[in-house]
Amino acid sequence: MFSFSERLQKLPPYLFVELDRMKAEVQAKGVDVIDLGVGDPDLPTPSHIVEAAKKALDKPENHHYPSSAGMLSFRQAAANWMKNRFGVELDPQKEVVALIGSKEGIAHFPLAFVNPGDVVLVPTPAYPVYHIGTLFAGGETYYMPLLPENNFLPDLKSIPEDILSRAKILWLNYPNNPTAAVADKNFFAEVIAFAKEHNLIVAHDAAYTELFFDDYVPPSILEVEGAKEVAIEFHSLSKTYCMTGWRIAFAVGNETLVTGLTKVKNNVDSGAFQVVQEAAIAALTGDQQCVADFRNIFKKRRNVLVEGLKKLGFQVEAPKATFYVWARVPEGYTSADFAAKLLKEAGIVVTPGNGFGEPGEGFFRVALTVDEKRLEEAIKRISSLKF
Repeated sequence: MFSFSERLQKLPPYLFVELDRMKAEVQAKGVDVIDLGVGDPDLPTPSHIVEAAKKALDKPENHHYPSSAGMLSFRQAAANWMKNRFGVELDPQKEVVALIGSKEGIAHFPLAFVNPGDVVLVPTPAYPVYHIGTLFAGGETYYMPLLPENNFLPDLKSIPEDILSRAKILWLNYPNNPTAAVADKNFFAEVIAFAKEHNLIVAHDAAYTELFFDDYVPPSILEVEGAKEVAIEFHSLSKTYCMTGWRIAFAVGNETLVTGLTKVKNNVDSGAFQVVQEAAIAALTGDQQCVADFRNIFKKRRNVLVEGLKKLGFQVEAPKATFYVWARVPEGYTSADFAAKLLKEAGIVVTPGNGFGEPGEGFFRVALTVDEKRLEEAIKRISSLKF
């Protein structure tokens, strides 16, 4: 009787919805499932952040419509955090906007700058929302393969001129989901120069900059000279402070780009709940030891999983950042076949690499979102399988 719009009909099945369906089928059979699929931290939000929210909930002024751009106090806190963490100076009134989670901002951003027929340069494998936001805006996605031989960085020189002449936005995500690859300031400088040459907007999803290990510390693309002329960067509190369910983030950078995103938000949402913004202020301005503690926990989990997989003969490297491990499937398996085998025969959920895009075929992603004992149990179960 009713037909979905063409834009909905063009959407691929959302990867994690399908994973949840398959997981539920196995659980219904009574299997103890170890879920290493979705990147949702199992650790609780730090208590000082929760307490700030409790206090904010008692304030009647927080019970009304918030500003779509966010409370100035939240934007100031975000600007100060950027200054302290990256040395980046920002005007909180013009160069910062609050988001209802970075997914919301990433999905809405193309609506501000992409017209039907415009091209958006999207990495693959990647978080699906870069493409979905492009589709909703009527744009065309041109995929930039992230390949092992290029350290999972896009080869900008391989993009055809006829594509570049129609391109509006170049999406990046480092530290990267799903590959856990990292980028340095030299690469970001090349990107900024490339964007200026071809009149491109650079949109950088920086959700994982605070989950880093060993001697590596991720940079912001805005640290590069001239980046604010062409770039906007999306920061999320979800992974940094284990606040995935709170739905709070911010975008920073070029004033025009921030203004465009804010105009979209003015028309489609009424802003983030001010109670959540006050909790976020407590997170950004409070003691950052909790973040260091989280890093230490994820590092220990990383070591357990990577060492365990290596002992079983898997091709895998310890990531320098994110809480993901990107590993090759055993010889003779596709990504989907291997993920299905783990779920059906071992009760383990992992994400098949091809679910993030065609170049992810041959890999699987593991999220370090269970404790070390469960990871050890997962390795034990995998060791019992025949490949």
